[in-house]
Amino acid sequence: MDVHDQFVPDDDFRAFLEAMPQVCVEVVLETDEGVLLAERNHEPRVWFWPGSRLYKGEELTAAARRVGREELGIEIDVGERLGVHAHFWDADRTPEGVSRHTVNIVYRASPAVPDAEIDLDDQHADYRFVSQPDPDFHEYVREYFAAYDLP
Repeated sequence: MDVHDQFVPDDDFRAFLEAMPQVCVEVVLETDEGVLLAERNHEPRVWFWPGSRLYKGEELTAAARRVGREELGIEIDVGERLGVHAHFWDADRTPEGVSRHTVNIVYRASPAVPDAEIDLDDQHADYRFVSQPDPDFHEYVREYFAAYDLP
């Protein structure tokens, strides 16, 4: 099956989000400095895991590698699947203005090239490496720290 990565018209995408969950892939990128969190430029403007929707026909690990390339500007080695989570976002916390239910498939990953330079895309304002959760982090970030053996 070919990967369908073309733009989905806004009205169609909004109707999809209003009717059903969206499947996403998230990357927990680990280095000697800790795990990477990226500050989102769009709602909800929080520190979060890099991630993206899954394209029709796209393999899960291919989506994780795409997240590394497109959002972080690096090639990544995808490790174990850590788990699957359901996230629920209120309408005022999404760029489309509709509530969102995402099913997030989470992978552990590392840079394919040690000390690779992170080059964020325009979805993110900044990044940092952390080794423990801050009480102010979003509940879903704290949830992953509690569920998995993260640095």
